Amino acid sequence: MQYESERIEYKSQLTDEIYKEVIAFANTDGGIIYIGVDDQGNATGIDDVDGTYTRLTNGVRDAIRPDVTMFVRYVLQDNQVIRIEIGEGSYKPYYLKGKGLKPNGVYVRQGASSVQASPEQIRQMIKDSDGDVYEQMRALQQDLTFEEAAAAFKRYKVEFAEDKYIALGMRNVYDDQYTNLALLLSDQCQHTTKIAVFGDAENITFKDAKEFGGSVFKQLDDSYAYLSLCNRTASTFEGLERIDKVDYPEDAIREALLNALVHRDYSFSGSIIINVNDSCMEFISIGGLLPGLSAEDIRSGISQPRNRNLAEVFHRLRLIESYGTGIRKIYALYKNCPAQPRIEVTHNTFKLILPNMNAAVEEKHEEKAAEQAANITPQMKIVLDYLKEYGEMNDEELQELLHIKKTRAYMLTRRMNEEGLIVISGRGATKKFKLK
Repeated sequence: MQYESERIEYKSQLTDEIYKEVIAFANTDGGIIYIGVDDQGNATGIDDVDGTYTRLTNGVRDAIRPDVTMFVRYVLQDNQVIRIEIGEGSYKPYYLKGKGLKPNGVYVRQGASSVQASPEQIRQMIKDSDGDVYEQMRALQQDLTFEEAAAAFKRYKVEFAEDKYIALGMRNVYDDQYTNLALLLSDQCQHTTKIAVFGDAENITFKDAKEFGGSVFKQLDDSYAYLSLCNRTASTFEGLERIDKVDYPEDAIREALLNALVHRDYSFSGSIIINVNDSCMEFISIGGLLPGLSAEDIRSGISQPRNRNLAEVFHRLRLIESYGTGIRKIYALYKNCPAQPRIEVTHNTFKLILPNMNAAVEEKHEEKAAEQAANITPQMKIVLDYLKEYGEMNDEELQELLHIKKTRAYMLTRRMNEEGLIVISGRGATKKFKLK
């Protein structure tokens, strides 16, 4: 007599419980189920062998997903016992069609029992079967809606229909289940984007904080709208003309946000972090660079997308142009700025830092003013004070003010002009000096 074990299960008659046993063996190391045998291993026979066989084969085919029939073999013994030989499946986890990829639909063999799989076991089986590409794996959550995605596709005039899901990578081919890409695009996406505004450059003093969830399309729109509110405008005047300049180029914010959403490693559960202070915006996404890439490669426009299907979706909607162009575009927008964007990479994070352009220009002016102040001689200060009070002076007035001769006056005013302290107009008797 042979007892039930990790590889053997007895059933006296066919019930719906049999499908859990088939799933458990297919999800583990395979095994054998006998129908028509009691728990002690004694053959009791089946009341209706032909009917039972038909119900069994149809049920295994219809009740279990993905299709497990290629790993199942049926043998009729003595016309009274059905022997079901189940091999370990290639497309784990197998689950009850009516339950889905949930613990109450996925079973594994544990000792002589078939038990519900834990969420961690389900994730590991998906990873082992589908590979290590997160967006292509079957999503644990299958009850998904796509209102935000449909609205985004409509807004950008691209067709979005269920018959396109497989081509987009939202469903897999072999069991028509939603992939993690579909989860990211869905209204049920569990990843978020967190934005914090600080009152100091060390990012210690909080001023405001927001967290945006839902579909990655919704996170893109909501995050961009909030960052636009943080993008202040500074005004300067050149004569009577008022010139307004934002702290950050709008396209740079957009490209940095898209880069964080498209290229982050979604196999980690953490959020995208965006820090804003008076000097910069920091975009921090989880997942360092893919093997073989360096920060210098990224700056040069070399790109290898971690989430190829997600990137392709954004490309179809013309939200991104092509791989690698976003970072190059950001650097081009900062071409004439005193401070340049920076990329900092660790093993598990990618940080893109956008300088505040107005703050960078102001800092540069202050540095230049400090340098000029350090180089101003007592004679220069007398000239500058005079021009502040009277507006202008000629060459003779300058020589008389400083009690110097023409050659010395010429050397002094030329130096002040080169350092940007004064402007010289005219020549000879018409020469005039004014503050710059």
